[in-house]
Amino acid sequence: MTDTRTDLSAYAALHADASAVLSRWTATSPAAAEARDRTLELLAAGPVAMSRGNRVGHVTASALVLDATAQRVLLCLHGKFRRWVQLGGHCEPGDPTLAAAALREATEESGIAGLVVDPEPIDIDIHPVACQGGSLHYDVRFAVLAPAGATERVSDESEALGWFPPDRLPEPLADGTVQLVAPALAAFARRAAG
Repeated sequence: MTDTRTDLSAYAALHADASAVLSRWTATSPAAAEARDRTLELLAAGPVAMSRGNRVGHVTASALVLDATAQRVLLCLHGKFRRWVQLGGHCEPGDPTLAAAALREATEESGIAGLVVDPEPIDIDIHPVACQGGSLHYDVRFAVLAPAGATERVSDESEALGWFPPDRLPEPLADGTVQLVAPALAAFARRAAG
């Protein structure tokens, strides 16, 4: 662990939000339910669970971006592991909520202004990463809606960005990305009906 007490106190509100959101969240699959329970166990350690300095693992936030009609999803060809994946990354001390962290990451990585995040997670996935010489990402995933006519801009973190029909995703696709499509579309349908 590399964070100081001051740094960890900056994660207090985000930690409280993550704990509350995941405690009440109804998982979208049995695997997501297991991942939620494991993430709540990690969160029991306190705000350190939000920091990338926590070698045991840390909570991250990502977003599957849908176009305004939910006919396409935006994916990035990740620069480090050369697979198509949803947008997302590490939480930052200034992020007030997990949904806000996912929205920030989606905005930074897509270059699209005016994105709207659904505040309820659509999935949680736990996977190994190279952070701190080897760690785990407890990735809480959200659906994000792009405004009509949105134009993406490639960031430094990706090789390319592309819009794809949900039933024709590109290869090679990162593990866990395809499982986001159905719950993201369901979130879009709830939003459209409400």
